[in-house]
Amino acid sequence: MKSPEIWEYIHAERADLATTLESLSPSQWATASWCEGWTVQQTVGHVVAAAEQTPVNFYRELISAGLKFDVFADRGATRVAAAGSEDLIGRLRARTTTTNHPPAPVMAMLGEIVVHGEDIRQPLQLTHQSPEAALVAVADSWKKSNFLIGSKRRISGLRLRATDVDWTTGDGPEVAGPLQSLVLAMTGRKGSHERLTGEGLVMLANRE
Repeated sequence: MKSPEIWEYIHAERADLATTLESLSPSQWATASWCEGWTVQQTVGHVVAAAEQTPVNFYRELISAGLKFDVFADRGATRVAAAGSEDLIGRLRARTTTTNHPPAPVMAMLGEIVVHGEDIRQPLQLTHQSPEAALVAVADSWKKSNFLIGSKRRISGLRLRATDVDWTTGDGPEVAGPLQSLVLAMTGRKGSHERLTGEGLVMLANRE
């Protein structure tokens, strides 16, 4: 998948998330998200911070955080989230046409919005289905990468099989389920495991 097509999916996912956010109550914004340690509002702050990021600013903020990515990400999420829900929605909508990004592959930005969108929706019991092509592209990228999220390590020795699309990877005890749930599981979202089955699920659940 080439960059222009990836950006089309990113922009569509951002627009869909902005629409979801417009319907949330204050208590929903304060709900714990699937992104550990962050509320829905902080997770939205992180999404917006990433969408507004540039390479120069990324390195400046990372150095300020002592080169600790977790500290860098938490500071950005908290700072941007403080702007408030209306501002966050507006800023996210403003990023449905732009193509700036941190010094990372564009595919990482697609994975970012797909997964964090579900970090926000799932605890609120809201449904959203990312396009099949987008999910396949993200899954194919992450199955061979340990960049930041350790997905390659997490699924090592397992066979992942999607039950809703034609997608498999790996060898070993099987973990099966909807591809969107498999993508979330690859990133360590254990809440997604309730939609998965197979003899490899216990092994996956025991991995950080």
